[in-house]
Amino acid sequence: MITAGIDIGSVSAKGILLVDGAIKASHVCFTGYRSGEAGAAVFARLKEEAGVEHVDAVVATGYGRKNVPFATATVTEITCHAAGACYLCGQVMTVIDVGGQDSKVIALSPDGKVKDFAMNDKCAAGTGRFLEVISRALELDLADFGAASLQADNPSPISSTCTVFAETEVISLIARGEKRENIIAGIHEAIARRISSMAARVGVREPVMMTGGVSRNPGAVAALEKVLGLKILVHEYGQLSGALGAAVLAAEPKRERL
Repeated sequence: MITAGIDIGSVSAKGILLVDGAIKASHVCFTGYRSGEAGAAVFARLKEEAGVEHVDAVVATGYGRKNVPFATATVTEITCHAAGACYLCGQVMTVIDVGGQDSKVIALSPDGKVKDFAMNDKCAAGTGRFLEVISRALELDLADFGAASLQADNPSPISSTCTVFAETEVISLIARGEKRENIIAGIHEAIARRISSMAARVGVREPVMMTGGVSRNPGAVAALEKVLGLKILVHEYGQLSGALGAAVLAAEPKRERL
C-alpha cells in the first residue's frame, strides 16, 4: 500500500510517502502565502522522488490541512505527531513538538494513543518564530544558533518569554557587551522553562521525544534536557513527524475527516 502524509505548517510544508509502511520519499518546503499550492508541490515532489504515479490514500494535517483538496482525510496535528513519534521511537511516552508558530507537549498511553496534551498557540513564546526574531536581533543565521549556544560559558538570564519583551532584553544585553553565545543559551533556557511549565500540566514520562523544526537545534534540545532533567530523543525525521504520522494513519481503514 502506498500512502502519503502532508503537513501544512505556518512556516513549512512537509511530506512523507510510505510504501508498505517504509519511508520512500520526504520533502520540506516553505509554505508561503498559498498553503494549498505548497501542499500540491510537496505531493508532486514525493511521487517523483518515489517513482510512483498513484497513491492509495493521503492524510493532511497541520494548520493548513483544509487547503489540501486531494487529501482523502484530514487529521489533527496532535494525533499525527503522536503516530509519527511512535513510528520513529517505538514506545515513546511523551512527545514535545516545537514548530514555527506553536509548541505542544503530548502524553501518550502505552499503546501509543494520545492521553493528554498541552498546547501554546496563542503567542510566539517557545516557538521557532521566537528564535527567528532573536536571531535577527543578534545578526546570526538561525542555523548557527544551536552550535553557538553550546559554546556559552554563562547563559544570560532572560526573564521574559514574551517575544517582544525578550527581544528588548536581548538588545539591552547586546548594549552591555554580553557575549552572543551566552545570550543565545539564555534564550534557549527561557524556551525550555516555558515548555517545562506546559509539560508539568500533562506529566512527563520517559522515553521523551522532541519533534518539529526546533528539534534540529541542539542548543534548544540541550536546554530542555537540563530543565527537565532527562534525556530527550531526537530523530533525523523529527521535523517531519506530523507528516509521517499522517502517512501512517492514512493506511488505517475508514479514516474520516476530523
